Amino acid sequence: MSLPTQPLRDEHAGLFPSVDRIKQTAELIGKASSEEICKGLEDVYDFLAHHLKIHAGAEEAALYPVVQKLLGSPDATKTMSRDHMEIGRYIDELAALKQCPSDGKFSPEHSESLRRVLYGVYALVKIHFEKEEEVYLPILDQRMTAEEVREMYTKMEAAAHEAMQALAG
Repeated sequence: MSLPTQPLRDEHAGLFPSVDRIKQTAELIGKASSEEICKGLEDVYDFLAHHLKIHAGAEEAALYPVVQKLLGSPDATKTMSRDHMEIGRYIDELAALKQCPSDGKFSPEHSESLRRVLYGVYALVKIHFEKEEEVYLPILDQRMTAEEVREMYTKMEAAAHEAMQALAG
């Protein structure tokens, strides 16, 4: 039997390879060519800024209000929203750091900063997804019908679509 939140779980599963790519890119620094590192940085930035950030906004718009209502407190999702803010800070920091050096060589300081940001955002995103999967989704599965979850998921998709349209200009 499928869980009511299976669409959300499937969406997360689709994001996990890109989350792993964050760590893989951090591991390249100091070991791979600058071209390979720069490609990884662009991929990671694209995922974070154009996919994960939109996913987070959709959660804020549609998932978290439902969790707040079910748990009876507008504060029930504050820590998760705080994660989103910190992920946004990491995205901004990565935007400033992802430029590849003109000579093809990353300085030790630049390399250290890139590793710090990449490992930091990787750990934060990974634990954030785990909290949703292990805490919020079981609550939704227990307290909502499949139809209610589908309606919520439809709202999340609409919010994500709207954010993508805004991003496209």
